[in-house]
Amino acid sequence: MKENNIFSRVKQASKSLALLTDSQRNEILLALADAIIEKQDRILEANERDLAKMDKANPLYDRLQLTAARLEGIAGDMRNVATLPSPLGHITKQKTLANGLRLCRVSVPFGVIGMIYEARPNVTYDVFSLCFKSGNACVLKGGHDAVASNEEGVAVIHEVLARYGVNPDVVTLLPATHEATGEMLNAVGYVDLCIPRGGRKLIDFVRDTARIPVIETGAGVVNTYFDKDGDLEMGRAIVNNAKTRRVSVCNALDCLLVHESRLQDLPELVALLLEHTPPVTLYCDEAAFSAISGSSIFALHSSLVQHAKEDSFGTEFMDYKLAVKTVASLDEALEHIDENGSGHSEAIITQNEAAARRFQSHVDAACVYWNAPTSFTDGAQFGLGAEIGISTQKLGPRGPMALEEITTYKWLIEGEGQTRP
Repeated sequence: MKENNIFSRVKQASKSLALLTDSQRNEILLALADAIIEKQDRILEANERDLAKMDKANPLYDRLQLTAARLEGIAGDMRNVATLPSPLGHITKQKTLANGLRLCRVSVPFGVIGMIYEARPNVTYDVFSLCFKSGNACVLKGGHDAVASNEEGVAVIHEVLARYGVNPDVVTLLPATHEATGEMLNAVGYVDLCIPRGGRKLIDFVRDTARIPVIETGAGVVNTYFDKDGDLEMGRAIVNNAKTRRVSVCNALDCLLVHESRLQDLPELVALLLEHTPPVTLYCDEAAFSAISGSSIFALHSSLVQHAKEDSFGTEFMDYKLAVKTVASLDEALEHIDENGSGHSEAIITQNEAAARRFQSHVDAACVYWNAPTSFTDGAQFGLGAEIGISTQKLGPRGPMALEEITTYKWLIEGEGQTRP
Protein backbone atom coordinates (compact mmCIF):
# COMPACT_ATOMS: atom_id res chain seq x y z
CA MET A 1 0.00 0.00 0.00
CA LYS A 2 1.08 3.57 -0.61
CA GLU A 3 1.15 4.35 3.10
CA ASN A 4 3.31 1.31 3.82
CA ASN A 5 5.75 2.60 1.20
CA ILE A 6 5.92 5.85 3.17
CA PHE A 7 6.57 3.99 6.42
CA SER A 8 9.16 1.79 4.72
CA ARG A 9 11.07 4.85 3.52
CA VAL A 10 11.04 6.34 7.01
CA LYS A 11 12.26 3.05 8.49
CA GLN A 12 15.13 2.95 6.02
CA ALA A 13 15.96 6.61 6.64
CA SER A 14 16.05 6.03 10.39
CA LYS A 15 19.06 3.76 9.96
CA SER A 16 21.04 6.60 8.36
CA LEU A 17 20.74 8.66 11.54
CA ALA A 18 23.21 6.32 13.23
CA LEU A 19 25.88 7.69 10.87
CA LEU A 20 25.57 11.20 12.31
CA THR A 21 27.64 12.27 15.29
CA ASP A 22 26.05 14.19 18.15
CA SER A 23 27.94 17.32 17.12
CA GLN A 24 26.51 17.03 13.60
CA ARG A 25 22.98 16.65 14.97
CA ASN A 26 23.51 19.70 17.17
CA GLU A 27 24.79 21.77 14.25
CA ILE A 28 21.70 20.89 12.21
CA LEU A 29 19.34 21.71 15.08
CA LEU A 30 21.00 25.11 15.56
CA ALA A 31 20.72 25.78 11.84
CA LEU A 32 17.05 24.87 11.95
CA ALA A 33 16.45 27.17 14.92
CA ASP A 34 17.93 30.00 12.86
CA ALA A 35 15.83 29.02 9.85
CA ILE A 36 12.62 29.17 11.89
CA ILE A 37 13.34 32.83 12.65
CA GLU A 38 14.61 33.64 9.15
CA LYS A 39 11.56 32.08 7.51
CA GLN A 40 9.01 33.21 10.07
CA ASP A 41 7.03 35.22 7.51
CA ARG A 42 6.34 32.02 5.55
CA ILE A 43 5.47 30.08 8.69
CA LEU A 44 3.17 32.77 10.09
CA GLU A 45 1.42 33.26 6.73
CA ALA A 46 0.65 29.54 6.60
CA ASN A 47 -0.57 29.68 10.18
CA GLU A 48 -2.84 32.60 9.32
CA ARG A 49 -4.50 30.44 6.64
CA ASP A 50 -5.27 27.84 9.28
CA LEU A 51 -6.47 30.41 11.81
CA ALA A 52 -8.83 31.94 9.24
CA LYS A 53 -10.76 28.67 9.17
CA MET A 54 -11.24 28.52 12.94
CA ASP A 55 -13.61 30.50 15.14
CA LYS A 56 -11.64 32.67 17.56
CA ALA A 57 -13.98 31.54 20.33
CA ASN A 58 -12.82 27.95 19.85
CA PRO A 59 -10.61 26.93 22.82
CA LEU A 60 -8.21 25.34 20.31
CA TYR A 61 -7.56 28.71 18.64
CA ASP A 62 -4.86 29.59 21.16
CA ARG A 63 -3.15 26.22 20.65
CA LEU A 64 -3.22 26.68 16.90
CA GLN A 65 -1.90 30.22 16.85
CA LEU A 66 1.75 30.94 16.13
CA THR A 67 3.27 34.37 16.69
CA ALA A 68 6.74 35.83 16.28
CA ALA A 69 7.23 35.49 20.03
CA ARG A 70 6.11 31.87 20.02
CA LEU A 71 8.44 31.08 17.13
CA GLU A 72 11.26 32.64 19.14
CA GLY A 73 10.31 30.29 21.97
CA ILE A 74 10.24 27.29 19.64
CA ALA A 75 13.66 28.19 18.27
CA GLY A 76 14.97 28.74 21.80
CA ASP A 77 13.76 25.30 22.88
CA MET A 78 15.45 23.78 19.84
CA ARG A 79 18.73 25.49 20.75
CA ASN A 80 18.34 24.15 24.29
CA VAL A 81 17.92 20.63 22.95
CA ALA A 82 21.12 21.06 20.93
CA THR A 83 23.05 21.92 24.10
CA LEU A 84 21.87 18.89 26.06
CA PRO A 85 24.03 15.78 26.40
CA SER A 86 23.25 13.01 23.95
CA PRO A 87 20.91 10.38 25.42
CA LEU A 88 22.56 7.69 23.28
CA GLY A 89 25.33 5.30 24.21
CA HIS A 90 24.86 5.66 27.95
CA ILE A 91 25.83 2.56 29.90
CA THR A 92 22.94 2.09 32.33
CA LYS A 93 24.06 -1.22 33.80
CA GLN A 94 27.06 -3.50 33.52
CA LYS A 95 28.28 -6.61 35.27
CA THR A 96 30.52 -9.62 34.86
CA LEU A 97 28.92 -13.00 35.52
CA ALA A 98 30.56 -15.84 37.41
CA ASN A 99 31.27 -17.55 34.08
CA GLY A 100 33.20 -14.54 32.82
CA LEU A 101 30.55 -13.12 30.44
CA ARG A 102 30.62 -9.34 30.44
CA LEU A 103 27.16 -7.69 30.19
CA CYS A 104 26.54 -4.06 29.32
CA ARG A 105 23.17 -2.33 28.91
CA VAL A 106 23.38 0.72 26.64
CA SER A 107 20.81 3.33 25.54
CA VAL A 108 19.75 3.32 21.86
CA PRO A 109 17.00 4.95 19.75
CA PHE A 110 13.59 3.37 19.34
CA GLY A 111 13.94 3.77 15.57
CA VAL A 112 10.74 5.35 14.23
CA ILE A 113 8.35 7.31 16.44
CA GLY A 114 4.85 8.12 15.24
CA MET A 115 3.24 11.27 16.62
CA ILE A 116 -0.49 12.01 16.35
CA TYR A 117 -1.53 15.48 17.45
CA GLU A 118 -4.27 18.02 16.94
CA ALA A 119 -4.17 21.80 16.47
CA ARG A 120 -0.65 22.27 17.83
CA PRO A 121 1.85 23.27 15.11
CA ASN A 122 4.58 23.82 17.72
CA VAL A 123 4.58 20.05 18.25
CA THR A 124 5.99 19.61 14.73
CA TYR A 125 9.20 21.35 15.74
CA ASP A 126 9.42 19.95 19.28
CA VAL A 127 8.97 16.36 18.15
CA PHE A 128 11.49 16.68 15.35
CA SER A 129 14.16 18.24 17.58
CA LEU A 130 13.81 15.57 20.26
CA CYS A 131 13.61 12.68 17.81
CA PHE A 132 16.54 13.92 15.74
CA LYS A 133 18.73 14.52 18.79
CA SER A 134 17.94 11.01 20.08
CA GLY A 135 18.57 9.32 16.73
CA ASN A 136 14.92 8.58 15.95
CA ALA A 137 13.08 9.20 12.70
CA CYS A 138 9.53 10.50 13.10
CA VAL A 139 6.21 10.18 11.30
CA LEU A 140 3.93 13.12 12.04
CA LYS A 141 0.15 13.05 11.78
CA GLY A 142 -1.29 16.47 12.53
CA GLY A 143 -4.91 17.54 12.65
CA HIS A 144 -6.86 19.09 9.78
CA ASP A 145 -7.00 22.43 11.62
CA ALA A 146 -3.23 22.89 11.26
CA VAL A 147 -2.58 21.51 7.77
CA ALA A 148 -0.87 24.58 6.30
CA SER A 149 1.15 25.28 9.47
CA ASN A 150 2.44 21.71 9.69
CA GLU A 151 3.23 21.49 5.99
CA GLU A 152 5.23 24.71 6.11
CA GLY A 153 7.03 23.60 9.25
CA VAL A 154 8.08 20.29 7.72
CA ALA A 155 9.10 22.09 4.52
CA VAL A 156 11.48 24.30 6.48
CA ILE A 157 12.90 21.26 8.28
CA HIS A 158 13.42 19.44 4.96
CA GLU A 159 15.24 22.43 3.49
CA VAL A 160 17.72 22.46 6.37
CA LEU A 161 18.20 18.68 6.23
CA ALA A 162 18.86 18.86 2.49
CA ARG A 163 21.49 21.51 3.07
CA TYR A 164 23.36 19.06 5.30
CA GLY A 165 22.83 16.03 3.07
CA VAL A 166 20.44 14.26 5.47
CA ASN A 167 17.67 12.09 4.05
CA PRO A 168 14.47 14.18 4.45
CA ASP A 169 12.46 11.01 5.10
CA VAL A 170 13.71 11.09 8.70
CA VAL A 171 10.73 13.38 9.28
CA THR A 172 7.57 12.69 7.29
CA LEU A 173 4.19 14.38 7.54
CA LEU A 174 1.17 12.19 6.77
CA PRO A 175 -2.06 13.58 5.29
CA ALA A 176 -4.47 14.99 7.86
CA THR A 177 -7.02 12.21 7.32
CA HIS A 178 -8.55 9.49 9.49
CA GLU A 179 -7.28 6.94 6.99
CA ALA A 180 -3.69 8.07 7.57
CA THR A 181 -4.18 7.70 11.32
CA GLY A 182 -5.41 4.15 10.81
CA GLU A 183 -2.44 3.31 8.61
CA MET A 184 0.02 4.55 11.21
CA LEU A 185 -1.66 2.64 14.01
CA ASN A 186 -1.36 -0.54 11.95
CA ALA A 187 2.20 0.04 10.71
CA VAL A 188 3.58 -3.02 12.49
CA GLY A 189 7.28 -3.44 11.75
CA TYR A 190 7.64 0.15 10.56
CA VAL A 191 6.65 2.39 13.48
CA ASP A 192 8.25 1.36 16.76
CA LEU A 193 6.28 3.62 19.07
CA CYS A 194 3.21 5.85 18.75
CA ILE A 195 2.53 8.85 20.98
CA PRO A 196 -0.88 10.56 20.76
CA ARG A 197 -1.07 14.14 22.00
CA GLY A 198 -4.48 15.70 22.25
CA GLY A 199 -7.87 15.39 23.91
CA ARG A 200 -9.38 12.38 25.61
CA LYS A 201 -11.28 11.30 22.49
CA LEU A 202 -8.10 11.12 20.40
CA ILE A 203 -6.11 9.32 23.08
CA ASP A 204 -8.85 6.76 23.71
CA PHE A 205 -9.15 6.08 19.97
CA VAL A 206 -5.40 5.53 19.58
CA ARG A 207 -5.17 3.26 22.62
CA ASP A 208 -8.17 1.18 21.53
CA THR A 209 -7.16 0.92 17.86
CA ALA A 210 -3.38 0.65 17.70
CA ARG A 211 -1.54 -2.56 16.84
CA ILE A 212 1.79 -0.86 17.57
CA PRO A 213 3.12 0.17 21.03
CA VAL A 214 1.52 3.34 22.43
CA ILE A 215 2.49 5.72 25.20
CA GLU A 216 -0.48 7.76 26.39
CA THR A 217 -0.10 11.47 26.93
CA GLY A 218 -3.30 11.89 28.86
CA ALA A 219 -5.79 14.68 29.01
CA GLY A 220 -5.22 17.04 31.90
CA VAL A 221 -8.06 17.36 34.40
CA VAL A 222 -6.09 19.47 36.88
CA ASN A 223 -7.00 20.34 40.48
CA THR A 224 -5.46 22.70 43.02
CA TYR A 225 -6.33 22.45 46.72
CA PHE A 226 -6.20 25.62 48.85
CA ASP A 227 -5.67 24.23 52.33
CA LYS A 228 -6.79 25.68 55.66
CA ASP A 229 -3.17 26.74 56.16
CA GLY A 230 -2.70 28.22 52.69
CA ASP A 231 -1.17 31.67 52.23
CA LEU A 232 -3.74 33.91 50.56
CA GLU A 233 -1.39 36.13 48.53
CA MET A 234 0.56 33.11 47.34
CA GLY A 235 -2.68 31.33 46.53
CA ARG A 236 -4.00 34.24 44.44
CA ALA A 237 -0.89 34.24 42.28
CA ILE A 238 -0.70 30.46 41.91
CA VAL A 239 -4.37 30.00 41.02
CA ASN A 240 -4.31 32.86 38.53
CA ASN A 241 -1.15 31.61 36.80
CA ALA A 242 -2.35 28.02 36.70
CA LYS A 243 -5.66 29.02 35.10
CA THR A 244 -4.99 32.00 32.88
CA ARG A 245 -1.41 31.61 31.60
CA ARG A 246 -2.72 29.51 28.70
CA VAL A 247 -6.16 28.02 29.17
CA SER A 248 -5.94 25.60 26.24
CA VAL A 249 -2.94 23.59 27.46
CA CYS A 250 -3.14 20.32 29.36
CA ASN A 251 -1.56 21.70 32.56
CA ALA A 252 -4.14 24.47 32.96
CA LEU A 253 -6.21 24.46 36.16
CA ASP A 254 -9.74 23.04 35.91
CA CYS A 255 -10.94 22.82 39.52
CA LEU A 256 -10.13 24.83 42.63
CA LEU A 257 -10.73 22.98 45.90
CA VAL A 258 -11.11 25.23 48.95
CA HIS A 259 -11.09 24.22 52.60
CA GLU A 260 -14.38 25.28 54.20
CA SER A 261 -12.57 27.28 56.91
CA ARG A 262 -11.16 29.58 54.19
CA LEU A 263 -14.40 30.42 52.40
CA GLN A 264 -14.21 33.99 53.70
CA ASP A 265 -11.02 34.33 51.64
CA LEU A 266 -12.47 32.80 48.49
CA PRO A 267 -13.59 36.11 46.88
CA GLU A 268 -10.05 37.46 47.21
CA LEU A 269 -8.57 34.14 46.08
CA VAL A 270 -10.45 34.27 42.76
CA ALA A 271 -10.46 38.05 42.26
CA LEU A 272 -7.64 38.00 39.71
CA LEU A 273 -9.55 35.42 37.66
CA LEU A 274 -12.67 37.57 37.52
CA GLU A 275 -10.64 40.67 36.66
CA HIS A 276 -8.59 38.96 34.00
CA THR A 277 -9.01 39.83 30.31
CA PRO A 278 -10.79 37.75 29.19
CA PRO A 279 -12.37 36.89 32.54
CA VAL A 280 -12.81 33.40 33.96
CA THR A 281 -16.31 32.04 34.57
CA LEU A 282 -16.59 30.19 37.88
CA TYR A 283 -18.85 27.17 38.37
CA CYS A 284 -19.28 26.99 42.14
CA ASP A 285 -20.86 24.53 44.54
CA GLU A 286 -23.42 26.00 46.95
CA ALA A 287 -20.98 26.96 49.72
CA ALA A 288 -18.54 28.59 47.31
CA PHE A 289 -21.34 30.41 45.46
CA SER A 290 -22.66 31.82 48.75
CA ALA A 291 -19.20 32.98 49.80
CA ILE A 292 -18.58 34.84 46.56
CA SER A 293 -22.11 36.19 46.07
CA GLY A 294 -21.95 37.77 49.51
CA SER A 295 -18.83 39.76 48.65
CA SER A 296 -18.32 43.18 47.07
CA ILE A 297 -16.58 41.67 44.04
CA PHE A 298 -19.77 39.83 43.11
CA ALA A 299 -21.56 43.06 42.21
CA LEU A 300 -18.94 43.75 39.57
CA HIS A 301 -18.78 40.24 38.15
CA SER A 302 -22.09 38.56 39.00
CA SER A 303 -22.54 37.07 35.52
CA LEU A 304 -19.23 35.20 35.89
CA VAL A 305 -20.21 33.39 39.09
CA GLN A 306 -22.54 30.52 38.33
CA HIS A 307 -23.85 27.41 40.03
CA ALA A 308 -21.88 24.27 39.25
CA LYS A 309 -23.49 21.65 37.06
CA GLU A 310 -23.26 17.91 37.44
CA ASP A 311 -20.43 17.69 34.92
CA SER A 312 -18.49 20.75 36.15
CA PHE A 313 -16.15 18.61 38.22
CA GLY A 314 -13.86 16.26 36.35
CA THR A 315 -14.03 18.31 33.14
CA GLU A 316 -11.00 19.53 31.20
CA PHE A 317 -12.32 22.94 30.16
CA MET A 318 -9.51 24.22 27.87
CA ASP A 319 -11.27 27.57 28.21
CA TYR A 320 -11.71 30.49 30.60
CA LYS A 321 -13.82 28.36 32.91
CA LEU A 322 -13.09 26.97 36.37
CA ALA A 323 -14.98 24.71 38.78
CA VAL A 324 -14.84 25.64 42.48
CA LYS A 325 -15.62 23.08 45.17
CA THR A 326 -15.65 23.30 48.97
CA VAL A 327 -14.11 20.48 51.00
CA ALA A 328 -14.17 19.86 54.75
CA SER A 329 -10.71 18.33 55.01
CA LEU A 330 -7.53 17.30 53.27
CA ASP A 331 -8.97 13.79 53.07
CA GLU A 332 -12.00 15.06 51.17
CA ALA A 333 -9.74 16.95 48.75
CA LEU A 334 -7.72 13.79 48.17
CA GLU A 335 -10.88 11.80 47.59
CA HIS A 336 -12.11 14.33 45.03
CA ILE A 337 -8.80 14.17 43.14
CA ASP A 338 -8.85 10.36 43.22
CA GLU A 339 -12.30 10.38 41.63
CA ASN A 340 -11.95 13.29 39.21
CA GLY A 341 -8.26 13.78 38.39
CA SER A 342 -6.62 12.38 35.28
CA GLY A 343 -3.19 11.59 36.73
CA HIS A 344 -1.60 14.60 35.03
CA SER A 345 -0.81 17.44 37.47
CA GLU A 346 -2.22 18.31 40.91
CA ALA A 347 -1.27 20.97 43.47
CA ILE A 348 -1.68 21.94 47.12
CA ILE A 349 -1.28 25.44 48.55
CA THR A 350 -0.39 25.28 52.24
CA GLN A 351 2.14 26.38 54.84
CA ASN A 352 1.65 23.07 56.65
CA GLU A 353 4.51 20.77 55.64
CA ALA A 354 2.84 17.66 57.07
CA ALA A 355 -0.27 18.31 54.97
CA ALA A 356 1.83 18.98 51.87
CA ARG A 357 3.87 15.81 52.28
CA ARG A 358 0.73 13.76 52.80
CA PHE A 359 -0.83 15.31 49.70
CA GLN A 360 2.25 14.59 47.59
CA SER A 361 2.52 11.05 48.93
CA HIS A 362 -1.16 10.20 48.36
CA VAL A 363 -1.96 11.88 45.03
CA ASP A 364 -1.48 9.50 42.11
CA ALA A 365 -0.36 11.85 39.33
CA ALA A 366 2.67 12.35 37.13
CA CYS A 367 3.43 15.76 38.70
CA VAL A 368 2.37 16.81 42.22
CA TYR A 369 3.08 20.41 43.32
CA TRP A 370 3.38 22.13 46.68
CA ASN A 371 3.02 25.92 46.61
CA ALA A 372 3.61 26.18 42.86
CA PRO A 373 1.26 26.29 39.85
CA THR A 374 0.70 23.29 37.60
CA SER A 375 1.66 25.49 34.65
CA PHE A 376 5.24 24.33 35.26
CA THR A 377 4.45 20.84 33.94
CA ASP A 378 6.44 21.24 30.76
CA GLY A 379 9.58 19.64 29.40
CA ALA A 380 11.37 22.94 28.82
CA GLN A 381 10.46 24.19 32.31
CA PHE A 382 11.81 20.95 33.78
CA GLY A 383 15.15 21.62 32.08
CA LEU A 384 14.61 18.89 29.48
CA GLY A 385 14.92 21.22 26.48
CA ALA A 386 11.45 20.46 25.10
CA GLU A 387 8.91 17.70 25.38
CA ILE A 388 7.20 15.22 23.14
CA GLY A 389 4.24 14.99 25.52
CA ILE A 390 3.20 14.49 29.15
CA SER A 391 2.77 10.80 29.91
CA THR A 392 0.08 9.95 32.47
CA GLN A 393 0.62 6.22 32.34
CA LYS A 394 2.80 4.22 34.71
CA LEU A 395 4.35 1.62 32.42
CA GLY A 396 7.38 3.32 30.89
CA PRO A 397 7.93 7.08 31.08
CA ARG A 398 5.74 9.30 33.26
CA GLY A 399 5.43 13.08 33.21
CA PRO A 400 7.25 15.27 30.63
CA MET A 401 8.81 13.05 27.97
CA ALA A 402 12.06 14.32 26.52
CA LEU A 403 15.30 12.82 25.23
CA GLU A 404 15.83 10.01 27.73
CA GLU A 405 12.19 8.94 27.55
CA ILE A 406 12.33 8.30 23.79
CA THR A 407 15.28 5.96 23.94
CA THR A 408 15.30 2.28 24.78
CA TYR A 409 18.26 0.01 25.43
CA LYS A 410 19.97 -3.14 24.29
CA TRP A 411 22.30 -5.59 26.01
CA LEU A 412 25.83 -6.07 24.72
CA ILE A 413 27.45 -9.33 25.82
CA GLU A 414 31.11 -10.21 25.47
CA GLY A 415 32.54 -13.65 26.01
CA GLU A 416 35.63 -15.75 25.46
CA GLY A 417 34.10 -18.92 24.13
CA GLN A 418 31.89 -19.78 27.11
CA THR A 419 29.06 -22.23 26.46
CA ARG A 420 25.91 -22.75 28.53
CA PRO A 421 25.72 -26.07 30.40
